[in-house]
Amino acid sequence: MQGSSRAAATQSREAFTAALTAGVDLPRLAGELFSVVTLLDSNSHLRRAVADPAREESDKVALTQRLFAGKVSDAALTVLGGVIGQRWSTDRDLTDSLESYAVETVVAAAESNERVDRVEDELFRFERIVAADPGLSAALGDTAVPADKRLALVDDLLRDKVADETALLVRQAVSAPRGRRFGRVVEGFLDAASRRRDQQTATVTSAVTLTDGDRERLVSGLSALYGGKVHLNTLIDPRVLGGVKVEIGDEVIDGTVIRKLDGARRAMGA
Repeated sequence: MQGSSRAAATQSREAFTAALTAGVDLPRLAGELFSVVTLLDSNSHLRRAVADPAREESDKVALTQRLFAGKVSDAALTVLGGVIGQRWSTDRDLTDSLESYAVETVVAAAESNERVDRVEDELFRFERIVAADPGLSAALGDTAVPADKRLALVDDLLRDKVADETALLVRQAVSAPRGRRFGRVVEGFLDAASRRRDQQTATVTSAVTLTDGDRERLVSGLSALYGGKVHLNTLIDPRVLGGVKVEIGDEVIDGTVIRKLDGARRAMGA
């Protein structure tokens, strides 16, 4: 985000935080916010009206009331007023922020059910499964196929296998990709989850499954190195032979055996 959108994001987050009070129906709130994103994406006239930087904040808040009062919960109305009332650089920044708050609401629901790590892991693993299967990737990403058929496939794949919050996020990513590939949507959702939890996410590739002790040592070391909480997403790739490769943000720490062998080969050929 650039310019006024950065300030708008900061101000709107205050309204979002205020909405997440005790007793709020978090799945309902998430669903309402996702629905409004879909509505705005499908109606360019309405989207431009609510994002018009020339309109005063009071006018846009009044517009929000006229459009949504009585149609969504009070919590959703609070978030919508806080987002629409700001001055955004682009209308896409506005809808992206609404989508991010919807995802964070799902994460908050997972936190309340004490399974947020499970949800992040399931979401990451399902995206990896889809990425590795061109047929499945095409089936889920073909927006020419009616959304209900794509969602039926998702339900067949995930029914009784993942947390409710995971299923909700996958269904949203498939039904409303908003011009993005499935993998890119999930990546954005995982980034939103990290913001909610005030943590960084590291993708760790190893030849074999890490033990609990391995994971604990990695988390401890990475947390100390990066000065904050770190969540691990793990991948198994026998081709690395041994050791681990850690990707966190734009940085890569490659301590795999294959990397060391490649280095040795280059040194011998030099």
